[in-house]
Amino acid sequence: MPQSAPGAAPWAAQWAVLVVLSAVLAALLLWVHAPAALMLGPLAAAIVVSSYGARLRLPLTPFVLAQGVVGCLIAKMVPLSIVGDVLQHWFLFSVGVLAVVAISSLLGWLMTKWQMLPGTTALWGTSPGAASVMTIMAESYGADVRLVAFMQYGRVVLVAVVAALVTHVFGVDTAQAHTEVVWLPPVHWLPLGETLALAVFGPLIARQLNIPAGAFLVPMIAGIVLSHLGLMTVELPPWLLAASYALVGWNVGLRFSRPLLIHAARQLPRVMACILTMIALCGGVAWLMVLAIGVDPLTAYLATSPGGSDSVAIIAASTNVDVSFVMAMQTVRMIAVLFIGPVLTKYIVTHSNPVPVPHADKDKTR
Repeated sequence: MPQSAPGAAPWAAQWAVLVVLSAVLAALLLWVHAPAALMLGPLAAAIVVSSYGARLRLPLTPFVLAQGVVGCLIAKMVPLSIVGDVLQHWFLFSVGVLAVVAISSLLGWLMTKWQMLPGTTALWGTSPGAASVMTIMAESYGADVRLVAFMQYGRVVLVAVVAALVTHVFGVDTAQAHTEVVWLPPVHWLPLGETLALAVFGPLIARQLNIPAGAFLVPMIAGIVLSHLGLMTVELPPWLLAASYALVGWNVGLRFSRPLLIHAARQLPRVMACILTMIALCGGVAWLMVLAIGVDPLTAYLATSPGGSDSVAIIAASTNVDVSFVMAMQTVRMIAVLFIGPVLTKYIVTHSNPVPVPHADKDKTR
């Protein structure tokens, strides 16, 4: 694809290529019964077009709305008893959350100490905090922000892909696997209006109250309460879900520019080893949960997957797992990590005395 500089393909043409390629890849993944195909297809398409020079950027408003819709989806599937699940298994949830934070911090610290990556890059790259927050903070501490961005968003992609593969390993059928999707079913307009209102105003309220990850959390929590009290009905036609899944996938995929991929390729074995090690260790935590309380392996794996809560939510919604348990663990960890992750990483960086990164302030990926 041509560059978007002078003489580049028009903006509309680039979006057209992205939409068509997303539809083709999503259809292919649906054909092979891959879970979360409607998210993974657009995600892969966005990486492809971005790596070929497209400079598309997803506006914040559609992505926030998509997060609100995914939150409403989980609200429709999760019972109000999710609070009881957290309270009943508070010790297990605490251990699971702290274990993921400890694993990521220890892995990043060891890679920094062994100088496997320049400066504090590994520490910021493995931090389970919000990817955008970690990338911004890393720049002010002399880390190679390009590798940090690649590790953060690469982890989100790999977690989604590995989670999709694990569903086949355990022989779990996707919810879409044996039923033909009716894309334009009859719509109940009042419930749909209520759902869209929640997806729109939930993130706005979260922004006003400065709630971390509120675009996803507020609609989810409010939807659980309102729907189970009989005050609203969540209506989500397939075309709305497909559009929201695509926006979530594009938001991650469009960050993988060609310069970022070329720069990361030089350190690719170490970066991939780091990400896969983190996923494997979190899988070990999941296995301990299987042994401790007998939860099924796929539910435990999705519950402890490190990062990408909205992606994990989409995968969980398309597979036969305990969605309540998965989202309870993911939500508790998301909230904890948003507060603990940046503080803990900053503390370790300050006291680790890493080797400075030569020219780390130059040619940063924005």
